Amino acid sequence: MAYLAALSSHVPFHTNSRFSTFSPSLPNKHKTTLFKTAAIPPLSTAASVTDLSAVDGTTIALLGGGSVAALAAVLSLTDPERRRRLQAEEVGGGDKEVVGNYFNNSGFQRWKKIYGDTDDVNKVQLDIRLGHTKTVENVMKMLTDEGSLQGVTVCDAGCGTGCLAIPLAKEGAIVSASDISAAMVAEAEKQTREQLAVGNGDISPVMPKFEVKDLESLDGKYDTVVCLDVLIHYPQSKADGMIAHLASLAENRLILSFAPKTFYYDLLKRIGELFPGPSKATRAYLHAEADVERALNKVGWKIRKRGLITTQFYFARLVEAVPA
Repeated sequence: MAYLAALSSHVPFHTNSRFSTFSPSLPNKHKTTLFKTAAIPPLSTAASVTDLSAVDGTTIALLGGGSVAALAAVLSLTDPERRRRLQAEEVGGGDKEVVGNYFNNSGFQRWKKIYGDTDDVNKVQLDIRLGHTKTVENVMKMLTDEGSLQGVTVCDAGCGTGCLAIPLAKEGAIVSASDISAAMVAEAEKQTREQLAVGNGDISPVMPKFEVKDLESLDGKYDTVVCLDVLIHYPQSKADGMIAHLASLAENRLILSFAPKTFYYDLLKRIGELFPGPSKATRAYLHAEADVERALNKVGWKIRKRGLITTQFYFARLVEAVPA
């Protein structure tokens, strides 16, 4: 089945001149884990609209063929926006406040497990871990393919628990890492200190600078700016400004990942909203690749490489942009 095969397939990246493929991997103890549920399209990204840990994949897989059309009618009767408004009212703000509150509380514990190496995860969370790991490894390959990272300045915007900041530092990059969640930043700093203490051969890693900041508050100039799985928290109207701001911080390269908006993925996202999990999660926004590209072009940047990373429960478009 197509999506089951995606768990172990190469991830193609299209550039202006060639196709390149590579296959990232997880630690050995995760490599042999294959899911026996029916093959289904991805339903969430690393910033899921809902906690899918209570949803059985086989159950959702049964929603195929004519059922999708019937479900579309059901969706028209639901009101996920009402639930979203209630979330915002509880924390006294909009998208940014909801995101900060979630990742400083219940979301922190959930995503700390997903981003970590604990075995205390269900098959959905393990699959999302796999997808996010693929994204990080793809980014590292994109960066190292062009030479050594020693002394290269990198802004890791939305660093989470340090999944990207740590391998960047190990390669000698000068990393400025930030996240809207103080809990995430504290965990990232803790994990980075532990892992950098081991060393990396002839490379002398520099401890990244960690800060609690939202995307709009970032400043400075960097050779490369990377923002992974963050735009899902913001509608396109806000994402345009964030993309422009991130581009203003980058001198040579901007790498973004986002949940692609297509009719199919949008319908699946709304299906997910019919199955709210036991813990509240953040709002999720999909973005059309054309809209992201338009936002980049508007500020004088162009996409040089692009790829799609999918597992059963994770899907992300990854693009690398450079000054036009």
